[in-house]
Amino acid sequence: MVGPSRPRLSLTARALQALAQREHSRHELRAKLLRWAGDEIEAEAEVEAVLAKLAQKGQLSEARFVESRVRTRVERYGNRRIEHELRQHGLAPDAGMRAQLLATELVRAREVWRKKFGVPGATAAERARQARFLTARGFSGDVVRKVVLHGAGLDAA
Repeated sequence: MVGPSRPRLSLTARALQALAQREHSRHELRAKLLRWAGDEIEAEAEVEAVLAKLAQKGQLSEARFVESRVRTRVERYGNRRIEHELRQHGLAPDAGMRAQLLATELVRAREVWRKKFGVPGATAAERARQARFLTARGFSGDVVRKVVLHGAGLDAA
């Protein structure tokens, strides 16, 4: 026997449910709501109205999304990876956040490298493997070279 069916949630309720779990970009939340609402033309207008209402009330914030995404990614990824993820959402960090990321990238790369490898590569092949790892994490070439050639030594600049 199947229990009573639950009432269908409104788009606003679904949006708030998603936002309660984590911050979403407008682009991302729009896509989710359209999947729930269907691809009808009326649904698109309804979704836009819900997004506008949430943004006006401060429940949907692009700035909070950027801060949240950067905060969760900053310990494991480089600036390129973080900015790429934000661009996928149609966003970018502001100038202050970009400067802060740039200022801390070398320290963050050294910490990621230390956790993964801990010792400088003894051979060129090992150093290349370490460099590929850091590059794949989104760290800049200059930072990768400094970390791979000098290891976790903070005296190397």
